[in-house]
Amino acid sequence: MRKLILILFCVFCVTSMRSQVVIASKNFPESSVLAELIAQTIEQNTGLDVERKFGLGGTLICYEALKSGEIDIYPEYTGTALTAILKLPYGGKNPDEVLQIVREKLKEEQLRVAPLFGFNNTYVLATRPELQLEKISDLKGQGQLNFGFSNEFTQREDGFPGLNKAYNLGLSTPRGLDHGLAYKALSDGSIDITDAYSTDGKLSTFGFQLLEDDKNFFPPYYAFPLISEAAALRYPKLLDALDLLEGKLDEQTMRELNYRYEVSGELLPAIAFDFLKEKGIVDQRPESAAMHPIVKQTIDHLKLTLLATLIAVLLAVPMGMGIIGKKRLANVVMSATGAVQTIPSLALLGFMIPLFGIGFLPAVIALFLYALLPILRNTYTGLQETDPILIEAGKAMGMTKNQILFQLRLPLAANVIMAGIRTALTINIGTATLAAFIGAGGLGESIITGITLNDNNLILQGAIPAALLALIADRLMLWLQKSLTPKGG
Repeated sequence: MRKLILILFCVFCVTSMRSQVVIASKNFPESSVLAELIAQTIEQNTGLDVERKFGLGGTLICYEALKSGEIDIYPEYTGTALTAILKLPYGGKNPDEVLQIVREKLKEEQLRVAPLFGFNNTYVLATRPELQLEKISDLKGQGQLNFGFSNEFTQREDGFPGLNKAYNLGLSTPRGLDHGLAYKALSDGSIDITDAYSTDGKLSTFGFQLLEDDKNFFPPYYAFPLISEAAALRYPKLLDALDLLEGKLDEQTMRELNYRYEVSGELLPAIAFDFLKEKGIVDQRPESAAMHPIVKQTIDHLKLTLLATLIAVLLAVPMGMGIIGKKRLANVVMSATGAVQTIPSLALLGFMIPLFGIGFLPAVIALFLYALLPILRNTYTGLQETDPILIEAGKAMGMTKNQILFQLRLPLAANVIMAGIRTALTINIGTATLAAFIGAGGLGESIITGITLNDNNLILQGAIPAALLALIADRLMLWLQKSLTPKGG
């Protein structure tokens, strides 16, 4: 137990100490483009080092990470801040009124609204022209249509719930899907209506009909860097750097940048540099990463899974040994660890954020919890099933209880225990791909980016190495399992 506490303490210290400015983005293309613009502007105008945590799971994850100090800046929108974060009604306010409310309310949360980028990226509803719909009011009584909105839009008050009430559409809550997949689904007829952003780069590649917001439901969504007050005070140069981006982007320019990233498949650093160089904000092209992204992601993936599984072994094996002969306690412990397995992976990662923030530490803790049950169950089962005749023989030879446990039961149960560890490690390698949603890195970064951009090559770039890691780990653990099994056992 002391070793376990020491390891957790070391992990917490390593992940808590940082001297870099951390820039984050949400998990959609424009947010990543804006975050890269912020990152390069800060790097070349302040001399500060920047760490990028792009593709976090959504608005509230970014917001909570900012409040907890896990990140320092991320791009946000006035309408999103008003309705999704502050839970305030829009009520037809003009853009300046919305900005003023957002600025004052977020200041109370120790957050600072930096100057606006200059463009308004509002929600729009997209459909196919053959459906002959022109405005959102036309959706009333159209329950036979197949609605497919992004997961966040189905829950936000400035999304489907509020839209349904404001227009009195009388529709049931539709299914949610990843925003990056919606255009393809709409194009091939899998869905009939989806939400989109007015500055989406992909809009120009599809002949979609954009429905008029004839009741002016959607608030203004002017983009701005949201920065923690602590970061602004710690690094005074940050605000001067962010001032350089004020008013530099209009809707058309943003759409063009998004197109280069979403459709043309250009790299984020190059897109951001070209724009910032043209505006005279930067002059040095960012250096290429010293390590290939897949190599780095694979190393991060291995760190996550191996550390989480190791900690689980250090706790679960002694626990399994400790509950031998204590049936009631064993049932309680098994039920408790089994209950963790019923929590969906993304939900468990979400639960970690208020407690441990984002990044490496909460991901390790979540994976550790998932690894407990197979190791604990196999340890308990393996020790429990030792042949009673052998135990009686050991007692007859004068062996103590501990000697029977460590010299007889444990060696004979090694094969079963190793099978549990093997199962836990393989499961964790797959589950760890979801850790990218909370900024923990790993091969999930490529998978999530590929889904966002609807890029199968990127998805496979993360999925294939993850599958290979699982197969290699399974083979190595099988070899180790056979090595530790007593001859004739």
